[in-house]
Amino acid sequence: MRSILVTGGAGFIGSHLVDRLLSEGEWQVSVVDDFNDFYDPAIKRANAGIHQGNPHYRLFEADIRDKRALENIFREDDFQCIVHLAARAGVRPSLQQPLLYSQTNVEGTLNLLELARDRNIKQFAFGSSSSVYGINAKVPFSEDDPIRKPISPYAATKAAGELLCHTYAHLYGIRCVCLRFFTVYGPRQRPDLAIHKFARLISEGKPIPVFGDGTTRRDYTFIDDIIAGVRSAIDYENSDYEVINLGESRTVELRELISLLEKELGTKAEIDRQPLQPGDVPQTYADIVKARRLLGYNPQTQIEEGIHRFVDWFRQNQSKSSGGKPPS
Repeated sequence: MRSILVTGGAGFIGSHLVDRLLSEGEWQVSVVDDFNDFYDPAIKRANAGIHQGNPHYRLFEADIRDKRALENIFREDDFQCIVHLAARAGVRPSLQQPLLYSQTNVEGTLNLLELARDRNIKQFAFGSSSSVYGINAKVPFSEDDPIRKPISPYAATKAAGELLCHTYAHLYGIRCVCLRFFTVYGPRQRPDLAIHKFARLISEGKPIPVFGDGTTRRDYTFIDDIIAGVRSAIDYENSDYEVINLGESRTVELRELISLLEKELGTKAEIDRQPLQPGDVPQTYADIVKARRLLGYNPQTQIEEGIHRFVDWFRQNQSKSSGGKPPS
């Protein structure tokens, strides 16, 4: 069996990747997660609980900023691949805690690259973000577009992570594939993200905060499509360094997103108008030509179907969530 380390493996994207790897029956999967309080840690513990008891799954509770703790984990196994998804996420919170975001997203990434170098691990997939593009007037966003003007600390840390990956690929031959995720959603989505937050507030009859006039646009990407792209990146061997967009390659206006949620929930949303927030970009839109060519990436889930599937999951877990228990 091949051995793989997934950082952030109890989170939204990470736990779905662990699902996929364990289902293949060919992987010994080790997960690192610190279960921090960015949102209710019980949610991530429930995600991890899905895999507990599988003989091919191991969970290590550690902070990627703690290199000594990571060194102890790396002594446990000879990993063939690292999928690095652990990060402090979110544009707006990064404005309040820029130092924490830098320490986790930059220094934490450097710790893992150093350990990959030391242990001669040759495959490293890095979870980056569409936020690196900043206010990009050219659409769709292409991997060759300049990313020298990030507009949030979060975006800057993700761009820095990509640069560190390039450095280690060049110096040490670590094959680094940096995956720029575009607004991922689906079952187990973090409760702070718009689709989950809006669904909860609408279902409770509470107003939803809408920043701006509702015309901002996002390239919403269903979790299954993201996981397919990440899984292909794990096996990618054609070059030592790549940056690849993983998106749906379709933009959806915020007003349309709210309308889709209203339709699925059968309830009209009450809108609480707020000013545009610093750090937010007006639109995201992925060019996925490179992903199709290099990874065979072919997103399958349109936003209408994805929202339907998310709401199905939300309804099944709503009573657990409102009662203080984490969703499964």
